[in-house]
Amino acid sequence: MTARTGSIGSDALPVWVPDAARHYLVHTETGQSIRALARQSDCHPSTVLRQVRRFECRRDDPLIDAALKSLSTRVSKADDDLEREDVMTQTECLQATTGQIVGLTQKQIDQDAKRILRRLCEQGAVLAVAREMETAVVVRDTEHGEQLRTAIVDREIAQAMALKDWITCPNPEGRLARYFITNTGRAALRRLTAEDENRASGFAEKRMDDPGDAGWDIATLDDEPPQSHRYHNTESPLVGLSRRRDRDGELFLKRDLVAVGERLREDFELAQVGMSGVEKWEAFVTGDVVELHPEGPDGAIAARSRVRDALRDLGPGLGDIVLRCCCYLEGLEHTEKSMGWSARSGKIVLRIALQRLKRHYEETQGQFGPMIG
Repeated sequence: MTARTGSIGSDALPVWVPDAARHYLVHTETGQSIRALARQSDCHPSTVLRQVRRFECRRDDPLIDAALKSLSTRVSKADDDLEREDVMTQTECLQATTGQIVGLTQKQIDQDAKRILRRLCEQGAVLAVAREMETAVVVRDTEHGEQLRTAIVDREIAQAMALKDWITCPNPEGRLARYFITNTGRAALRRLTAEDENRASGFAEKRMDDPGDAGWDIATLDDEPPQSHRYHNTESPLVGLSRRRDRDGELFLKRDLVAVGERLREDFELAQVGMSGVEKWEAFVTGDVVELHPEGPDGAIAARSRVRDALRDLGPGLGDIVLRCCCYLEGLEHTEKSMGWSARSGKIVLRIALQRLKRHYEETQGQFGPMIG
Protein backbone atom coordinates (compact mmCIF):
# COMPACT_ATOMS: atom_id res chain seq x y z
CA MET A 1 0.00 0.00 0.00
CA THR A 2 1.37 3.42 -0.89
CA ALA A 3 2.06 6.02 1.76
CA ARG A 4 -0.61 8.59 2.45
CA THR A 5 0.09 12.18 1.52
CA GLY A 6 -2.03 15.12 2.57
CA SER A 7 -5.53 14.78 4.01
CA ILE A 8 -8.12 12.98 1.90
CA GLY A 9 -10.73 13.84 4.55
CA SER A 10 -10.29 17.54 3.89
CA ASP A 11 -10.14 17.07 0.12
CA ALA A 12 -13.44 15.16 0.21
CA LEU A 13 -15.33 18.21 1.51
CA PRO A 14 -16.98 20.74 -0.82
CA VAL A 15 -14.91 23.84 -1.47
CA TRP A 16 -17.50 26.13 0.17
CA VAL A 17 -17.06 24.56 3.63
CA PRO A 18 -15.34 27.10 5.94
CA ASP A 19 -11.83 26.28 7.13
CA ALA A 20 -12.95 26.13 10.76
CA ALA A 21 -15.58 23.49 9.99
CA ARG A 22 -13.11 21.66 7.77
CA HIS A 23 -10.56 21.48 10.62
CA TYR A 24 -13.19 20.26 13.08
CA LEU A 25 -14.42 17.48 10.79
CA VAL A 26 -10.97 16.23 9.82
CA HIS A 27 -9.81 16.25 13.44
CA THR A 28 -12.86 14.44 14.84
CA GLU A 29 -13.45 11.97 12.00
CA THR A 30 -9.92 11.02 10.94
CA GLY A 31 -8.04 11.67 14.18
CA GLN A 32 -5.57 14.03 12.56
CA SER A 33 -3.76 16.07 15.21
CA ILE A 34 -4.24 19.77 15.83
CA ARG A 35 -0.57 20.45 15.06
CA ALA A 36 -0.76 18.58 11.75
CA LEU A 37 -3.80 20.61 10.70
CA ALA A 38 -2.04 23.81 11.73
CA ARG A 39 1.01 22.93 9.61
CA GLN A 40 -1.18 22.22 6.58
CA SER A 41 -3.08 25.51 7.02
CA ASP A 42 0.05 27.52 7.91
CA CYS A 43 -1.43 28.84 11.15
CA HIS A 44 -0.81 28.48 14.88
CA PRO A 45 -2.11 25.31 16.60
CA SER A 46 -4.04 27.43 19.11
CA THR A 47 -6.09 28.86 16.22
CA VAL A 48 -7.13 25.40 15.07
CA LEU A 49 -7.86 24.37 18.66
CA ARG A 50 -10.21 27.33 19.14
CA GLN A 51 -11.97 26.48 15.88
CA VAL A 52 -12.48 22.85 16.94
CA ARG A 53 -13.78 23.82 20.38
CA ARG A 54 -16.12 26.43 18.93
CA PHE A 55 -17.78 23.98 16.55
CA GLU A 56 -18.05 21.39 19.30
CA CYS A 57 -20.02 23.95 21.33
CA ARG A 58 -22.23 24.75 18.32
CA ARG A 59 -23.45 21.19 17.92
CA ASP A 60 -26.60 22.16 19.87
CA ASP A 61 -27.67 24.20 16.83
CA PRO A 62 -29.94 21.86 14.77
CA LEU A 63 -28.81 23.21 11.40
CA ILE A 64 -25.11 23.04 12.22
CA ASP A 65 -25.43 19.60 13.80
CA ALA A 66 -27.24 18.21 10.74
CA ALA A 67 -24.70 19.77 8.38
CA LEU A 68 -21.74 18.37 10.32
CA LYS A 69 -23.31 14.91 10.46
CA SER A 70 -23.78 14.86 6.68
CA LEU A 71 -20.29 16.18 5.99
CA SER A 72 -18.69 13.86 8.54
CA THR A 73 -20.07 10.86 6.67
CA ARG A 74 -18.21 12.02 3.60
CA VAL A 75 -14.97 12.63 5.47
CA SER A 76 -14.93 9.32 7.32
CA LYS A 77 -15.93 7.28 4.28
CA ALA A 78 -13.32 8.94 2.08
CA ASP A 79 -10.66 8.35 4.73
CA ASP A 80 -11.60 4.68 5.23
CA ASP A 81 -11.74 3.92 1.52
CA LEU A 82 -8.34 5.49 0.89
CA GLU A 83 -6.88 2.88 3.22
CA ARG A 84 -8.34 0.19 0.93
CA GLU A 85 -6.94 1.30 -2.42
CA ASP A 86 -7.38 -2.22 -3.75
CA VAL A 87 -11.15 -1.91 -3.27
CA MET A 88 -11.84 1.41 -4.99
CA THR A 89 -9.98 4.42 -6.28
CA GLN A 90 -10.09 7.82 -4.61
CA THR A 91 -12.44 9.18 -7.30
CA GLU A 92 -14.83 6.27 -6.89
CA CYS A 93 -14.70 6.80 -3.15
CA LEU A 94 -15.84 10.42 -3.46
CA GLN A 95 -18.63 9.50 -5.86
CA ALA A 96 -19.91 6.83 -3.49
CA THR A 97 -20.50 9.20 -0.59
CA THR A 98 -24.03 10.31 0.20
CA GLY A 99 -25.70 13.37 1.67
CA GLN A 100 -27.59 16.22 0.02
CA ILE A 101 -25.60 19.09 1.51
CA VAL A 102 -22.34 17.75 0.07
CA GLY A 103 -23.77 18.18 -3.43
CA LEU A 104 -24.30 21.92 -2.98
CA THR A 105 -22.15 24.35 -4.92
CA GLN A 106 -21.08 27.85 -3.95
CA LYS A 107 -23.20 29.24 -6.80
CA GLN A 108 -26.35 27.54 -5.49
CA ILE A 109 -25.70 28.79 -1.97
CA ASP A 110 -25.07 32.36 -3.13
CA GLN A 111 -28.17 32.39 -5.34
CA ASP A 112 -30.51 31.42 -2.51
CA ALA A 113 -28.60 33.29 0.18
CA LYS A 114 -29.06 36.63 -1.58
CA ARG A 115 -32.84 36.51 -1.41
CA ILE A 116 -32.94 34.99 2.09
CA LEU A 117 -30.43 37.42 3.61
CA ARG A 118 -32.33 40.36 2.09
CA ARG A 119 -35.49 39.15 3.78
CA LEU A 120 -33.69 38.68 7.08
CA CYS A 121 -32.55 42.32 6.92
CA GLU A 122 -36.17 43.42 7.25
CA GLN A 123 -37.27 44.61 10.66
CA GLY A 124 -38.53 41.78 12.87
CA ALA A 125 -37.59 39.04 10.38
CA VAL A 126 -36.43 35.58 11.49
CA LEU A 127 -35.69 32.28 9.78
CA ALA A 128 -37.88 29.63 11.43
CA VAL A 129 -36.76 26.00 11.29
CA ALA A 130 -38.91 23.15 12.60
CA ARG A 131 -37.10 19.92 13.33
CA GLU A 132 -39.53 17.74 11.36
CA MET A 133 -39.87 20.03 8.31
CA GLU A 134 -37.70 19.77 5.19
CA THR A 135 -37.91 23.49 4.42
CA ALA A 136 -37.44 26.62 6.49
CA VAL A 137 -39.41 29.87 6.23
CA VAL A 138 -38.64 33.53 6.77
CA VAL A 139 -41.36 35.30 8.75
CA ARG A 140 -41.68 38.91 9.81
CA ASP A 141 -43.71 40.52 12.59
CA THR A 142 -46.30 43.05 11.49
CA GLU A 143 -47.52 46.11 13.36
CA HIS A 144 -50.58 44.13 14.47
CA GLY A 145 -48.47 41.48 16.17
CA GLU A 146 -49.07 38.89 13.48
CA GLN A 147 -46.46 37.03 11.46
CA LEU A 148 -46.14 37.33 7.69
CA ARG A 149 -44.24 34.71 5.69
CA THR A 150 -41.90 36.33 3.17
CA ALA A 151 -39.70 33.51 1.81
CA ILE A 152 -38.98 29.79 1.93
CA VAL A 153 -35.62 28.02 1.71
CA ASP A 154 -34.44 24.43 1.43
CA ARG A 155 -33.07 23.03 4.65
CA GLU A 156 -29.69 22.23 3.05
CA ILE A 157 -29.22 25.88 2.05
CA ALA A 158 -30.08 26.97 5.58
CA GLN A 159 -27.54 24.48 6.95
CA ALA A 160 -24.82 25.91 4.71
CA MET A 161 -25.71 29.46 5.78
CA ALA A 162 -25.47 28.47 9.46
CA LEU A 163 -22.16 26.72 8.85
CA LYS A 164 -20.81 29.90 7.28
CA ASP A 165 -21.99 31.90 10.32
CA TRP A 166 -24.36 34.00 8.20
CA ILE A 167 -27.26 33.20 10.53
CA THR A 168 -27.34 32.36 14.23
CA CYS A 169 -29.83 30.84 16.65
CA PRO A 170 -29.67 32.27 20.20
CA ASN A 171 -31.95 29.55 21.63
CA PRO A 172 -31.55 26.26 19.73
CA GLU A 173 -33.26 24.08 22.35
CA GLY A 174 -36.86 24.73 21.30
CA ARG A 175 -38.95 22.69 18.89
CA LEU A 176 -38.96 25.68 16.53
CA ALA A 177 -35.50 27.24 16.11
CA ARG A 178 -35.38 30.93 15.18
CA TYR A 179 -32.37 32.27 13.30
CA PHE A 180 -31.28 35.88 12.86
CA ILE A 181 -28.86 37.39 10.37
CA THR A 182 -25.37 38.07 11.73
CA ASN A 183 -22.87 40.81 10.92
CA THR A 184 -21.04 38.22 8.84
CA GLY A 185 -24.27 37.57 6.95
CA ARG A 186 -24.80 41.28 6.30
CA ALA A 187 -21.25 41.55 5.00
CA ALA A 188 -21.84 38.53 2.75
CA LEU A 189 -25.00 40.14 1.36
CA ARG A 190 -23.11 43.34 0.56
CA ARG A 191 -20.38 41.33 -1.15
CA LEU A 192 -22.82 39.28 -3.23
CA THR A 193 -24.73 42.40 -4.23
CA ALA A 194 -21.53 44.18 -5.23
CA GLU A 195 -20.45 41.18 -7.32
CA ASP A 196 -23.77 41.27 -9.20
CA GLU A 197 -23.39 44.99 -9.87
CA ASN A 198 -19.81 44.54 -11.05
CA ARG A 199 -20.79 41.74 -13.41
CA ALA A 200 -23.64 43.78 -14.85
CA SER A 201 -21.42 46.86 -15.21
CA GLY A 202 -18.62 44.87 -16.81
CA PHE A 203 -21.02 43.32 -19.31
CA ALA A 204 -22.35 46.74 -20.31
CA GLU A 205 -18.84 48.14 -20.74
CA LYS A 206 -17.79 45.15 -22.87
CA ARG A 207 -20.78 45.64 -25.13
CA MET A 208 -19.95 49.34 -25.61
CA ASP A 209 -16.22 48.81 -26.15
CA ASP A 210 -16.16 45.72 -28.33
CA PRO A 211 -19.57 44.48 -29.52
CA GLY A 212 -18.02 41.88 -31.80
CA ASP A 213 -16.25 40.08 -28.96
CA ALA A 214 -19.45 40.05 -26.91
CA GLY A 215 -21.23 38.13 -29.66
CA TRP A 216 -23.46 40.97 -30.89
CA ASP A 217 -24.47 41.29 -34.51
CA ILE A 218 -23.38 44.67 -35.90
CA ALA A 219 -26.73 45.01 -37.66
CA THR A 220 -28.61 44.79 -34.37
CA LEU A 221 -26.58 47.28 -32.34
CA ASP A 222 -29.36 49.85 -32.57
CA ASP A 223 -31.83 47.45 -30.99
CA GLU A 224 -32.47 47.68 -27.28
CA PRO A 225 -30.46 45.02 -25.37
CA PRO A 226 -32.24 42.44 -23.27
CA GLN A 227 -33.17 43.87 -19.90
CA SER A 228 -31.55 42.26 -16.88
CA HIS A 229 -33.30 42.62 -13.54
CA ARG A 230 -31.25 42.47 -10.36
CA TYR A 231 -32.86 42.33 -6.92
CA HIS A 232 -30.69 44.42 -4.60
CA ASN A 233 -33.18 45.93 -2.15
CA THR A 234 -32.81 44.81 1.43
CA GLU A 235 -36.60 44.99 1.84
CA SER A 236 -39.65 45.02 -0.37
CA PRO A 237 -41.11 48.41 -1.41
CA LEU A 238 -44.37 47.16 0.11
CA VAL A 239 -42.80 47.14 3.57
CA GLY A 240 -41.96 50.84 3.33
CA LEU A 241 -45.44 51.76 2.13
CA SER A 242 -47.04 49.64 4.87
CA ARG A 243 -45.47 51.99 7.45
CA ARG A 244 -46.83 55.18 5.86
CA ARG A 245 -50.21 56.68 6.69
CA ASP A 246 -52.65 58.62 4.58
CA ARG A 247 -54.32 61.94 5.41
CA ASP A 248 -56.82 60.24 7.69
CA GLY A 249 -54.09 58.55 9.70
CA GLU A 250 -54.83 55.12 8.25
CA LEU A 251 -52.07 52.84 6.99
CA PHE A 252 -51.51 53.43 3.30
CA LEU A 253 -51.15 49.69 2.63
CA LYS A 254 -53.03 47.43 4.99
CA ARG A 255 -51.76 44.02 5.98
CA ASP A 256 -54.00 42.09 3.55
CA LEU A 257 -52.62 44.04 0.58
CA VAL A 258 -49.03 43.50 1.70
CA ALA A 259 -49.81 39.79 2.10
CA VAL A 260 -51.04 39.37 -1.49
CA GLY A 261 -47.97 41.18 -2.79
CA GLU A 262 -45.72 38.84 -0.80
CA ARG A 263 -47.80 35.92 -2.03
CA LEU A 264 -47.02 36.85 -5.63
CA ARG A 265 -43.35 37.34 -4.74
CA GLU A 266 -43.20 33.89 -3.14
CA ASP A 267 -44.59 32.21 -6.26
CA PHE A 268 -42.17 34.24 -8.38
CA GLU A 269 -39.20 33.04 -6.31
CA LEU A 270 -40.39 29.42 -6.41
CA ALA A 271 -40.60 29.55 -10.19
CA GLN A 272 -37.24 31.32 -10.54
CA VAL A 273 -35.35 28.87 -8.35
CA GLY A 274 -37.05 25.68 -9.51
CA MET A 275 -37.03 26.17 -13.29
CA SER A 276 -34.10 26.57 -15.66
CA GLY A 277 -33.74 29.44 -18.09
CA VAL A 278 -34.70 33.11 -17.92
CA GLU A 279 -38.43 33.72 -18.02
CA LYS A 280 -39.75 36.78 -19.89
CA TRP A 281 -42.28 37.71 -17.25
CA GLU A 282 -43.26 40.99 -18.95
CA ALA A 283 -44.70 38.97 -21.84
CA PHE A 284 -47.32 37.52 -19.48
CA VAL A 285 -48.63 41.04 -18.82
CA THR A 286 -49.20 41.80 -22.50
CA GLY A 287 -50.16 38.23 -23.46
CA ASP A 288 -47.43 38.05 -26.13
CA VAL A 289 -45.83 34.85 -24.82
CA VAL A 290 -46.18 31.57 -26.69
CA GLU A 291 -47.09 28.82 -24.24
CA LEU A 292 -44.73 25.85 -24.28
CA HIS A 293 -44.42 22.89 -21.96
CA PRO A 294 -42.21 24.18 -19.12
CA GLU A 295 -39.67 21.86 -17.53
CA GLY A 296 -39.00 21.67 -13.82
CA PRO A 297 -40.44 20.42 -10.52
CA ASP A 298 -44.22 20.31 -10.22
CA GLY A 299 -44.17 22.95 -7.48
CA ALA A 300 -42.17 25.39 -9.62
CA ILE A 301 -44.43 24.83 -12.65
CA ALA A 302 -47.52 25.43 -10.52
CA ALA A 303 -46.00 28.62 -9.10
CA ARG A 304 -45.19 29.85 -12.62
CA SER A 305 -48.79 29.26 -13.65
CA ARG A 306 -50.10 31.25 -10.68
CA VAL A 307 -47.81 34.19 -11.51
CA ARG A 308 -48.82 34.00 -15.18
CA ASP A 309 -52.54 33.98 -14.39
CA ALA A 310 -52.21 36.89 -11.96
CA LEU A 311 -50.24 39.07 -14.40
CA ARG A 312 -52.64 38.30 -17.24
CA ASP A 313 -55.63 39.18 -15.09
CA LEU A 314 -54.15 42.51 -14.05
CA GLY A 315 -53.03 43.38 -17.58
CA PRO A 316 -50.74 46.24 -18.70
CA GLY A 317 -50.21 48.97 -16.13
CA LEU A 318 -51.39 47.14 -13.03
CA GLY A 319 -49.52 43.98 -13.98
CA ASP A 320 -46.38 45.97 -14.76
CA ILE A 321 -46.22 47.65 -11.38
CA VAL A 322 -46.78 44.52 -9.29
CA LEU A 323 -44.18 42.69 -11.36
CA ARG A 324 -41.63 45.45 -10.86
CA CYS A 325 -42.34 46.29 -7.20
CA CYS A 326 -43.42 42.93 -5.77
CA CYS A 327 -41.26 40.54 -7.81
CA TYR A 328 -38.26 42.57 -8.96
CA LEU A 329 -38.26 44.68 -5.74
CA GLU A 330 -37.87 47.79 -7.88
CA GLY A 331 -38.31 51.12 -6.12
CA LEU A 332 -41.37 53.23 -6.84
CA GLU A 333 -39.36 56.20 -8.10
CA HIS A 334 -37.52 54.03 -10.61
CA THR A 335 -40.78 52.39 -11.69
CA GLU A 336 -42.44 55.76 -12.25
CA LYS A 337 -39.59 56.88 -14.50
CA SER A 338 -39.56 53.58 -16.42
CA MET A 339 -43.32 53.69 -16.99
CA GLY A 340 -43.38 57.42 -17.81
CA TRP A 341 -45.70 58.27 -14.92
CA SER A 342 -45.78 61.47 -12.90
CA ALA A 343 -43.96 61.62 -9.59
CA ARG A 344 -45.69 60.08 -6.54
CA SER A 345 -48.36 58.46 -8.69
CA GLY A 346 -46.82 55.01 -8.48
CA LYS A 347 -47.95 54.31 -4.93
CA ILE A 348 -51.58 54.99 -5.86
CA VAL A 349 -51.38 52.68 -8.88
CA LEU A 350 -49.65 50.04 -6.77
CA ARG A 351 -52.40 50.10 -4.15
CA ILE A 352 -55.05 49.74 -6.85
CA ALA A 353 -53.07 46.86 -8.40
CA LEU A 354 -52.80 45.08 -5.05
CA GLN A 355 -56.53 45.47 -4.47
CA ARG A 356 -57.17 43.92 -7.87
CA LEU A 357 -54.62 41.18 -7.16
CA LYS A 358 -56.36 40.39 -3.88
CA ARG A 359 -59.66 39.97 -5.71
CA HIS A 360 -57.95 37.72 -8.27
CA TYR A 361 -56.62 35.42 -5.53
CA GLU A 362 -59.96 35.29 -3.75
CA GLU A 363 -61.79 34.39 -6.97
CA THR A 364 -59.29 31.79 -8.21
CA GLN A 365 -57.59 30.27 -5.16
CA GLY A 366 -59.58 31.27 -2.11
CA GLN A 367 -58.49 33.41 0.80
CA PHE A 368 -55.39 31.41 1.70
CA GLY A 369 -54.52 29.82 -1.65
CA PRO A 370 -52.91 26.45 -2.37
CA MET A 371 -50.21 24.87 -0.25
CA ILE A 372 -46.68 25.71 -1.34
CA GLY A 373 -45.07 22.98 -3.47
